[in-house]
Amino acid sequence: MKNKYRILKIAVTVIILGLLLSFSLKRFSGQKITDNKISVKMNEKTPVYFIDEKDIREIVKKENPSGKVGDLNIPVLEKKINALPAVDSANVYLNLNGKLYLDIKQRVPAFRLNKDGRDFYVDEKGTEFPISKTYSHPCMLVTGSVKPDEYEKLAELVKKIDKDDFSKKFFIGISKSKDSYNLLTSDGNYKVEIGDLDNIEFKVKGLKTFVEKYLVFQDPQKYSMVSVKYQNQIVTTLNPYFKENDSILKAGNKELAKTPVLAAAKKPEILPKTADTKKAKTSPAKAKEKPKPKAAAKPKETKKPTAAKPKAKVKIE
Repeated sequence: MKNKYRILKIAVTVIILGLLLSFSLKRFSGQKITDNKISVKMNEKTPVYFIDEKDIREIVKKENPSGKVGDLNIPVLEKKINALPAVDSANVYLNLNGKLYLDIKQRVPAFRLNKDGRDFYVDEKGTEFPISKTYSHPCMLVTGSVKPDEYEKLAELVKKIDKDDFSKKFFIGISKSKDSYNLLTSDGNYKVEIGDLDNIEFKVKGLKTFVEKYLVFQDPQKYSMVSVKYQNQIVTTLNPYFKENDSILKAGNKELAKTPVLAAAKKPEILPKTADTKKAKTSPAKAKEKPKPKAAAKPKETKKPTAAKPKAKVKIE
């Protein structure tokens, strides 16, 4: 009897709890999600404004026209927000009071890329997303045919530039020509050639030292390019349109002009050799002419003058 009483007591308790739970769920699902019960938080460290709180609230209203908690499909709403190009991640949940929380992290552009006539942003993960008509984020502009597998390395380069005060003020853009990257500078019209994206930190440090110890004392228009792509050396290219470079370029042209003179000076040394060879060639020809009179029958007639000579000697005596 006691066991039956206990089982009956437990069953009644479960039924009562079930009725209370169903009543509370009906009451909970019937609650209205008013604007006061919607909390939108943007969790990115760098403030960006591709989407705002107003945009998120409009999406919530579209996904839940009735405004009731019971009609809200949280997984579908979360998927809808995550599908936005400028959203990196979204977390949607309700508390027991019927308050809706939306924690959203937007994509932060690492750089803006102009490629094949298209203009778009790329974040630090190497993900592309379109520019906004209402908001433009200040970041490094990159131009050229950059491959998608280079996005992350390029984002690291931009990050290193932004961290250093000197580099951030000095470099204003990046361009890619063929397989070589160039940094565009704010001081002067010259480019800084860095080659590939390997050993970037070493290259930037070398350039910084060169600028601080030498380039700051020169006219910014003096050079058209400074290259740091070669290991342990910096190569500069003079600007041909800068007047002060005329004397240096003329001296260089004179040095280049000497090279054909040296080549011409070597020719007379070769000529005697050719003359000698000609003489050598002609000498055997003359040698061939000498044996001809000996070999011919006519030279026998030369014996007459030899015979006349002794007669003359006899007359003199």
